[in-house]
Amino acid sequence: MSKPEPDPIFGKIIRLVITIMGLGLLVMAVLNWQTYGWGALVWIGAMIGQTIIRVPHARRNAQNTIVQDKKDVQEQVLLTAMFLTMALFPLLHIATGLFAFADYALPTWATTIGFVMQVLFLWLFWRSHSDLGQNWSATLEVRDEHNLVTEGVYARIRHPMYTAIWLAALSQPLLIHNWIAGALVILAFAVMCVLRIPREETMMRDIFGAEYENYILQTGRLIPKL
Repeated sequence: MSKPEPDPIFGKIIRLVITIMGLGLLVMAVLNWQTYGWGALVWIGAMIGQTIIRVPHARRNAQNTIVQDKKDVQEQVLLTAMFLTMALFPLLHIATGLFAFADYALPTWATTIGFVMQVLFLWLFWRSHSDLGQNWSATLEVRDEHNLVTEGVYARIRHPMYTAIWLAALSQPLLIHNWIAGALVILAFAVMCVLRIPREETMMRDIFGAEYENYILQTGRLIPKL
């Protein structure tokens, strides 16, 4: 007996409800940012910025024909953990003060460093999406006519998208001074890198073979190879 296909209309309704709730929290956070200082406003701006960068790529690449999909339970858990710690928890905290019991204090210079890191994050995040083009996917997928990108930032780093997100993750606790809404994302992303990057590189080896092995010799994983 075949498994029934999910109702597309139900999925659209769920996404609409989540979008409305997210926009509501965003409005509340914008109105309440002064409670947590200008670092919270920087974080809000960066979150809006990364959404503006990613959404056009996600919409365009949704039309790709996928020939290999590694989106299993582990992948879904990792992505959910990142969504919670990098987006939902900070937004909830700034909007409502839900995690105020876990607040800590940092000097202004630390927040300034966080701001600089977020600027670097947005640039590298944009450039990584731009260089990947139609080869980008939010999950472990291979599209029809998938290309090995070795130009732009990918000429020096194999995973610049992860490098960009590391900048965002490490700067978040400098901007949002809270152990749950600010710092927890570092643990979540560290786990994702340890579990996901090796799987991604194995998948690329299976597809591109010796070409990818040569590419590994010429590049660094997260920072340029000296």
